[in-house]
Amino acid sequence: MSKIGNAIHEIHHMDLIAERDQWVNAIHPLIKFVITIAYIAVVVSFNKYDILGLAGMVVYPLAGFILADLSFKDSLKRLRIVLPLVCFIGIFNPFFDRIPVEILGIRMNAGVISMITLMMKGVFTVLASYLLIATTTIEKICYAFRLLRVPKILVTQILLTYRYITVLLEEVNRVTQAYALRAPKQKGVHFKVWGSLTGQLLLRSMDRAGVVYESMLLRGYRGTFDYIGSKAKVRPQDIAYLLFWIAVFILCRKVPILVVVGNMVGGLFV
Repeated sequence: MSKIGNAIHEIHHMDLIAERDQWVNAIHPLIKFVITIAYIAVVVSFNKYDILGLAGMVVYPLAGFILADLSFKDSLKRLRIVLPLVCFIGIFNPFFDRIPVEILGIRMNAGVISMITLMMKGVFTVLASYLLIATTTIEKICYAFRLLRVPKILVTQILLTYRYITVLLEEVNRVTQAYALRAPKQKGVHFKVWGSLTGQLLLRSMDRAGVVYESMLLRGYRGTFDYIGSKAKVRPQDIAYLLFWIAVFILCRKVPILVVVGNMVGGLFV
């Protein structure tokens, strides 16, 4: 399977995961969105040297993967491009922050601590966002946006971009396959035909967009969508789920959970 074909497959697979009959998937989308934003806000609020306090925030993505029955290995495979970029953010900190500090009885460069902390923040926020996407369909996420009074035109743009990016990828796949059949011994697309192929792709995309829009009008589109789950009510269990995680985030922010647990199990951090 080509890289474009693999990308199309991954998008469809993520849609199938988000539509599974799991109780986490059934939580109201607004609740899950608020929890994700709250988690990211708490994670980024930690001091750049507070590595032990930040480590306790792993409880949410860890519990999320278990409750949603998601494969951590497959998730890392899907995030293999994003995570290295996130971890690259603080890679130069050891060269600029050379103050010696001691943590767990080990003396090290303060830049190393801040680098690891920034990497952890990036990984945690990416995993939290992935959990939201993997347990909530794009329609439900857009519905949560509308409940938060995000402008209708922006929400529609997000929904259509996500929903029809596979259409664009399929057109790209057809164009590249047609080119490969006409140049079987050539590896990749020669730079001399980049312009003409891009123009062909633009024209095909415009034609396809016109067909899609006409189909939307025939199905009653008048500038807004009837989002899936738009008639769902916030249930008591949804509120309980929200309050539970907010309490956990506050506790993890105020108390170094990792240190407390380590001391309880045998004075690990004493």
